[in-house]
Formats: sequence, C-alpha cells, structure tokens
Amino acid sequence: MSPAAETTETTAVRAGPRAWAGLTLLVLPMLMVATDLTVLFFALPSITADLDASATQALWISHVYGFLIAGTLVTAGRLADRVGARRLLLVGATAFAVLSVLAATSTSAETLIVVRALLGVAGSTLMPALFSLLRLMFPADAQRRLAIAILFSAFSVGAAIGPVLGGVLLERFSWGSVFLVNVPPMLLLVLLGPRLLPTGRGTSGGGRLDLTSVALSVAGMLGVVYGLQELAAGPSGGATAVRDAAVLVAGALVLGLFVRRQHRLPDPLLDLRLVTARRPAAALGTLLLTGVGVVGVYYLFTQHLQVAAGLGPLEAGLWTLPYVAVNILGALLAPGLASRFRPETVVAASLVVIVAGAVLTGVVGWAGVPVPALAASVAVLGLGHGAAAALVSDLVISSAPPAQTGSAAATQEVSAELGTALGIAVSGVVAVLVQRAALSDGAAPAGDGASALALPAYAVVAAVLVGLAATLVVRVLVRPARPT
Repeated sequence: MSPAAETTETTAVRAGPRAWAGLTLLVLPMLMVATDLTVLFFALPSITADLDASATQALWISHVYGFLIAGTLVTAGRLADRVGARRLLLVGATAFAVLSVLAATSTSAETLIVVRALLGVAGSTLMPALFSLLRLMFPADAQRRLAIAILFSAFSVGAAIGPVLGGVLLERFSWGSVFLVNVPPMLLLVLLGPRLLPTGRGTSGGGRLDLTSVALSVAGMLGVVYGLQELAAGPSGGATAVRDAAVLVAGALVLGLFVRRQHRLPDPLLDLRLVTARRPAAALGTLLLTGVGVVGVYYLFTQHLQVAAGLGPLEAGLWTLPYVAVNILGALLAPGLASRFRPETVVAASLVVIVAGAVLTGVVGWAGVPVPALAASVAVLGLGHGAAAALVSDLVISSAPPAQTGSAAATQEVSAELGTALGIAVSGVVAVLVQRAALSDGAAPAGDGASALALPAYAVVAAVLVGLAATLVVRVLVRPARPT
C-alpha cells in the first residue's frame, strides 16, 4: 500500500455499529432485485397456463424486468445524486413492494408484462442509491470495500436461490407467491431505513432534469440490451435476425446521440468525465471485458449441464452452486487482500486467476471429463471474478466526486449489464459457429456431441478477453502508481 493510501485509511472515520446495522438492511433490496431476475425460471410455466400467455408474452414476462433495469440505470443514478440516496431508496423500495403485490394479483399477461416493466424501473432506483449510501456510511477504504463485497455476495446469493425459491414456493402456494415474497423485506427497509441510514442529501444542483437525455438513454439502452439478448436467444430466421440486429444498431446510434447531447449540456444527465477519465474508464472497461468472458462461460456451462450432460434443471442448478460459493468467497477475501496490497494489484492478480480458470475449463472441456471436474474448473473463474468485481466497482465509485456517487454507481451497473448481455450473445454466436464447424467436418455427431464443444471453445475466447482486461489494469491502474 502506498504512503498516501495509508494516510487516507488511517485518518478516515471508521464506521460504527449503526453503519453495519444499516448494511444488513441494504442487503435486503440487493437480494430481492437479484432474486427477481431468476425467480420465474420455475414459475413461468404456471404463470403461462394460468394467464393463457402466448410464447411471446411469456418471454416478455421473463425478460422485460431486466431490460428496464438496464434502460433506466443512468437516470436513476442521476436522481440519486439530485434528490438524495436515502430518499430515492425508500421511494424505490415502496414502489417495489406495491408493484410486487400488483404482479401477484395480475389477471392477464398484458398486465403482468406492464407491472414487471415497472418493477424493473423501481429496481433500477435501488442500485445506485445503495452504493451512494455505502460511500457515506463507510468512509474508510477497507470497510467500504468489505461492505461492497457483502452486497455483491448478496446479489450472487439472490440470483442463485431465485429458481430454488420459486420451486419451493410453487410446491405450496400459487405463482403469485414468487412476487409477494418481496413485500416483507421491502417494508422492513422502508420502516427501519430512516433510523439506520444516513440522509444522503442531493448536492449536485437544482436545475431541471433533461427529459430528452432521459428518453435517449432509456431508448438506447433498451435497444442495445434487447437486440443482444434476442440475437442470443437462439437460431432465428433471416427476417427475425435482421430485425433484432436493426434494433441493436438503432440502440447504439441513439446512445451516440445521448453522448453527443451530454457534451453540449451545462448540466448533463451523465457527466461523461465519470466514464472518460483514465482510471474510471479502465475500471469500466475491465468490468465489461470480464463480464463478457465470465458470463459467457457460465451461460454455456449451464447449457452444457442440461444438453451435453443430460441433467435435469434442478440437478444442473445444484452443480452451479460451487461457482456461486467461491464467487462469494472471492468477493469477501478481496477487501482483506486489498488492505495488505494495493487494490489495483489484487485486481490484476484476480484477473490472472480468471484466465487460469478459463484455460483449465477449456482443457477439461475438450477432454470430456465428468461433471464434477468441469464444475471445479468453472469455479476457479468464479473465485477470481468475485474478487475482481468487488474491487473494480469500488475503484469506479471512490474515484467519483461525492456529489456524483450515484451516477458513478450507475455507470458500473450499466457496464455490468452490458457485459452480461454481450457475454450471453457472443457465447451464443461462438457456440453456433463451433457446432456448425464440427458437424461439417464430422468432428462430432449432431446434438449432444456438437454441443459439448461450445464450452471449451468459448473458454479460449474468455481467456483472451480477460487477458486484455488484465493488461489494461496493469498498464493504466498499476504502473502509474509505482515510484519513479
């Protein structure tokens, strides 16, 4: 650790019991937002049958929540800076609870789609507010990094238990229970938040919110994320694929207009210095590249378990738990390592672990070894990713001025969302290309054998992408701080 860093750490006010009690409260919305991303995996068939939803409507019920979270994050981050993080968090939690009740009592597929979309908007307000409050509650670097790691772990737990929770609830109750389970934690947050959480008053100016920028950011992000996920959803005919690609390109163009407008506004919706300055730009690029690599491997691993290994959904889900467990372990170990070594160095080392895991997954996948060995190799990626993601997020948030923490948190969430969407899309494309090549060369039989080649092939791609991220971290974040 550099002398300057040591001085900052030792002079910062350390958080007391109230801040840690507040952190336990903040874990609740993180769990609920993550759980809602995956809880419908088992509940969707019941919902489809009860509401007589078409196949297209079922897809929208499942995915519109994530689309709207990604689309409204930038606006939510700006609102957190303007109106205050605690206020936005409590308003968003209240809306989330009310909308969960409306979702549980929906009587048509159209109504549920609209409510799920609004749940996504409410969910997006929670994420930037959470990280803004963490910076207020934990000014000491080591404590803040641990708090961020705990929140990341809560998100991993929520996403992992979502399908299992949905299955358990459906054993005893109707499908509406998967939404009603959100209500008690959100009400607890609303009731105790004013006592345990700091005010976090807005300090970034009182000018009017630029509604044109809001519309451009939402439309652009929706177009990009929708286009990527639809293209990755599976082989689709020419006209459909062209349509999805057109939506993706249109979304990218709209985001270009958004960026251009931010340069011209005296009070922009997003201060582009938060993403173009050297350190945060390198951190955001690392999040993106790492997300594309790791998410793609994890996605193909889940497909491999069911298609190539022939496991049922529940058994396949159990084999993903080692990845989740070590991902949490990595996130929780990272703050302690960052207190002994420079955080940037720990990030670089974590990325090297991911590369090693990707290479190992490629080797093990090509060898066709049993599922336990494959799960262990994929878990190595999870260990490195947990450590890297928590520390890189802290680098993004702590590098921003205090009055713009919400916007900085939104940029790191957007980078993570794009990494997820691109990871699924790119891995899907690689899988299709590899399977076609294997079939044409006679290297593998149709079906399971060809599918088994996709994971090790993409693992190589992931190793290259994360290797580029490691190079970026070393060149931009590690070397400049070395004494000359």
